[in-house]
Amino acid sequence: MRLVKEIPHTRYLIQIHEYNAKYILKITLDAYEQVFKLDQREFYDLNQIDLMLTDDFYKNCLDRFLSMRNDFINFQKQII
Repeated sequence: MRLVKEIPHTRYLIQIHEYNAKYILKITLDAYEQVFKLDQREFYDLNQIDLMLTDDFYKNCLDRFLSMRNDFINFQKQII
């Protein structure tokens, strides 16, 4: 997997990797990561992915990160 682009953001680490004819969009916040696999043939330009990353998309990512954190906290409570 090869890193092809990092997209600056104030809250997230956003990276685009290339692997097996796919772009792997990774969005990381603290210990949590969301991954989206995108077919390279659907994009004539890598910068098209930037246009997909809207404020609504970022808000939905944050909601998922909060849900992931809550799930993990509940998981830890079961272990302890």
